Amino acid sequence: MNEIPLLRTVNNAQRKSQSVTALSEPPVDGLQEYTGTWDTAQVVHLLKRTLFGARLQDIQYFRSRTMQQAVDEILQPAAAPSVPPLNNYNINGYTDPTGVAAWQTWINTGIALADKDLNEKRIDSFKTWWFGQALTSTRSIHEKMVVFWHNHFATDTSISSDKIKARFWYDHYLALRQHALGNFKSMVKAVTLDPAMLFFLNGDSNVKGSPNENYARELQELYTVGKGPGSHYTEDDVKAAALVLTGHTVSPTSFTYTFDAGKHDSSNKEFSAFYGNKIITGYSGAAGASEVDELMDMIFSQEEAARHICRKIYRHFIYYKIDNDIEQTIIRPLAQVFRNNNFNIQPVLSALFKSRHFYDMIYSSACIIKSPLDFVIDLRNEYNVTLPSAADNEATYAVWESLRYEASEMQQELGSIPEVAGWYAYYQEPAFHELWINTSTYTRRNIFTDRMIADGITHNMQNVVIDPISFADQLPNPGDPNGLITQSLEILLRYPLSESAREFIKRSILLSGQLQDYYWTNAWDAFKANPADMGARQIVLTRLQALYKYIMNLPEYHLC
Repeated sequence: MNEIPLLRTVNNAQRKSQSVTALSEPPVDGLQEYTGTWDTAQVVHLLKRTLFGARLQDIQYFRSRTMQQAVDEILQPAAAPSVPPLNNYNINGYTDPTGVAAWQTWINTGIALADKDLNEKRIDSFKTWWFGQALTSTRSIHEKMVVFWHNHFATDTSISSDKIKARFWYDHYLALRQHALGNFKSMVKAVTLDPAMLFFLNGDSNVKGSPNENYARELQELYTVGKGPGSHYTEDDVKAAALVLTGHTVSPTSFTYTFDAGKHDSSNKEFSAFYGNKIITGYSGAAGASEVDELMDMIFSQEEAARHICRKIYRHFIYYKIDNDIEQTIIRPLAQVFRNNNFNIQPVLSALFKSRHFYDMIYSSACIIKSPLDFVIDLRNEYNVTLPSAADNEATYAVWESLRYEASEMQQELGSIPEVAGWYAYYQEPAFHELWINTSTYTRRNIFTDRMIADGITHNMQNVVIDPISFADQLPNPGDPNGLITQSLEILLRYPLSESAREFIKRSILLSGQLQDYYWTNAWDAFKANPADMGARQIVLTRLQALYKYIMNLPEYHLC
């Protein structure tokens, strides 16, 4: 589809008007720790990149901390979800054939008996629940990192839904979550032996005499050493790795990972010069399972493994362009941090989010197009859109499902990644995240924001809608039209609007063509003096709806 060129214009050309070097010539600051101003702009930048949106209460909270304290707190793991996916599919006459009642969990229930129709309903329940975990996440990067690793170990729940049970996908999510802020090397092994991945990339059918190379190929090409300039693994390395991984499968009775020694190739496996001509000694019997540990050690001994992951982290959280300066001053030092910390993830993120490079507002701010997930969830969080009580399962799932549908229509759905390399916007050169915007998705985004500021979105009798009065009322000085616009833009936009643009917004919307600021001030004060006066309330409401509709229709609103 055709892309929307205006966003690229905002993202590059307008920066040059600020009399600074544009994106093509970044400053060379390396990973030195940032010691500059710590105010609203820096806090909002950090929150929009690491969380799902910058809520006013979070901005105020982290402004009261130091930069180091803010990053440290954001990198703390969040508590595990207390409630697993529930049966939200006993509707329209359908009844779970395994006996799971409505709004009870189907986890650990009827996995062997689940037919294809039931399994698809449970997978849909799981995807809605997963969206809900992202939607309701708080001041931790944890759930956003789960999405990051989901894209890295890309899977699609629609593949072989009669074979890969819904429970496997839930366990896969838990595996990603367990390691999301932990040890990457441990994560790779966990994913390698994860039943969902074993089925998804045919590891379950990888047996001696007839090895399947699918996972062994992606393990190297996508998950570890990658295809960068320093990666020189060979086709024979793929074949050898596949032999190491033979026999790792899923039990047909317990539906858990198991090692079948009878299906393992016990011969020695020889690798190329890229891996130092490493020979992994083959073992028979139960000892054959240990070969996977030697495979991991061999792969992670290559510097390119750390660099490949650091490039992906950089592209996701800062910018997709990695030139030689960035490679030398950011990627390589960051990869060294990764290796020095035994492939633990938190030190890498800490070094990046505390760096001068991250807080360079000319280079690093407003240069990423929001993903659909960010676009939808950020809106909900930043406007503090009211959600149903967590105790009301039916209402909660209805809202989760409606917002999940909106992100899906913008071409991003959790659990449904179109390619094994991930969502296109995270890896397809040269456009990368610009692929999120085309004639279809840009229209869909505008329809979504227009509906959310007007009547809201209704699903199964549950409505979610922006309350612009409530949003404005939380700002420091909503009765001052200049303050209202400035403070709203600080939260909602990352690219600064010119004074003439702000003046136009004020006069054409808040002042309705009047010349004096007191027109809006009087209207706001009249409403606050008597909130029950529907006439006074309507005057304020219509102007605030128009104000925020206008802001969200700006190309700049799509930038993070």
